[in-house]
Amino acid sequence: MENIIMLILGVFISVVGIVNIKGNISTIHSYNRRKVKEEDIPKYGKIVGTGTLIIGISLVLGFIVSFWSEIIIDYIILPAAIVGLGFILYGQFKYNKGIF
Repeated sequence: MENIIMLILGVFISVVGIVNIKGNISTIHSYNRRKVKEEDIPKYGKIVGTGTLIIGISLVLGFIVSFWSEIIIDYIILPAAIVGLGFILYGQFKYNKGIF
């Protein structure tokens, strides 16, 4: 049960991702969304939310898999974090015209 923080963090990040996918980008810091046009908000929210959701789900899966093998956690979380960050960065560069 030492990985309970990973579960809590994974559920929280997944919920934030779902909120972003539904179009509410208020959970994204203001300087990361200030250049996003009004008509691009739903698209931006879906891309950034998808990346966030991928990371959150990987943490929850990592917690579940930790009951069987601690070694497999690295093979779940690391690739998912890279893919999730890829989605987030893609959304940032496409709709916010940069990271900041």
